[in-house]
Amino acid sequence: MKAGFLEKLIERLGRIGPEEVQNYFLRLAQEKGFLETVFNAIQEGIIVTDSKGRITYLNNAACGLFGLEAGDVIGKRLDERIRGLDWESLTKSRGPVSHDMEIFYPQSRFINFYIVPLVIESRASVGGIGDSAVASAEADDSARTRPTIPATAQQVGHVMILRDITESRRTAQQTIESERLNALTLLAAGVAHEIGNPLNSLHIHLQLMERIVQNLGDGAKAELQQSIDVARSEVNRLDSIVTQFLRAIRPSRPQLRPENINTIVEDAVRFFMPEIQDRDIVVEQELRSELPLLQLDRDQMKQAFYNVIKNSLEAMKRRGKLRIRTDRDDTHVLITFADTGGGMSAENFSRVFEPYFTTKPSGTGLGLLIVRRIVREHGGELSIESGHDKGLTLTIRLPYIDKRIRMLEAGEARDQRSEI
Repeated sequence: MKAGFLEKLIERLGRIGPEEVQNYFLRLAQEKGFLETVFNAIQEGIIVTDSKGRITYLNNAACGLFGLEAGDVIGKRLDERIRGLDWESLTKSRGPVSHDMEIFYPQSRFINFYIVPLVIESRASVGGIGDSAVASAEADDSARTRPTIPATAQQVGHVMILRDITESRRTAQQTIESERLNALTLLAAGVAHEIGNPLNSLHIHLQLMERIVQNLGDGAKAELQQSIDVARSEVNRLDSIVTQFLRAIRPSRPQLRPENINTIVEDAVRFFMPEIQDRDIVVEQELRSELPLLQLDRDQMKQAFYNVIKNSLEAMKRRGKLRIRTDRDDTHVLITFADTGGGMSAENFSRVFEPYFTTKPSGTGLGLLIVRRIVREHGGELSIESGHDKGLTLTIRLPYIDKRIRMLEAGEARDQRSEI
């Protein structure tokens, strides 16, 4: 819309006929539709609010980021529709505000938002028609073509511009994680050596004690045998923790062979069948037929599925339901595990891949870390969706097409060079 158009329209309202008024408003409607088309085409989200924080406009990108429907939220307060957004503190400043946020629904992603006050200038009566409100940007432009009219700035709302920074944020997180794991790897070699030797010694002495116990009387034998069994159980548990620790931070290189992913899923479920039946848990398997064979290390992928299924079983009460589904898209095979457990809070969700972080009393906090490392070693991706008391859905995406390069069209190549 050209600068000064509204002012010219207001100045002439008293001197134009009905047909010309209709033409002016037709032009306003066309230009409004043009702007909405432009805003809906851009990838950045845009939300406009009034002075009380009620939504007056949002584009398609903003709806997609927060899982909103434009028709349902217009006129509603923004902080009521986006839980966790402290709108009052963010807008108390009269200047622009930039901040980052993490979104957990409908998809986990990181967003940078930029809030700008929406200011208009209330001008004195023009041409005897009365007060008119024009944007400050138009006022600055029109001031060059006619005498200055006294004006007072009035803040009528805010504009929020949203930019998806998930990829850059995750890249930074992966760099930090890599540095952390490198430090842990150096520590692991020393820890494994220092703990491994005493564990071996304990195993040997427990075996010697068992031989001696066999020659004792029944009463003393039973009592000492019980103590030996407890000691052996604790030694085995410590050995398991060390083994999981080493596997999590220093996984062996996968030995890739063509494998049927459905068969590996069925083997993993079969391993837990006694526990599944004992707790009356329902396991629904929707395994798509005719999936392509994947280049996998069968043992490593089975270990990953073990950890995922174990987490789901531990999260559910009796008569819970675990749904396992396999599918494919153009480039990946998808394995989805969805349980009916208690889900995960927003606070815990952001820490789910931290080493040793667990919400279970006897957990090691290494299960999902191992799963992610195995999936990444196979060139795959891991994503988690959850809500408090809404269960947890974990999806593994494994590539079945080995694409080393991608040819660019000439126009696409030129566009990328122009951005540099």
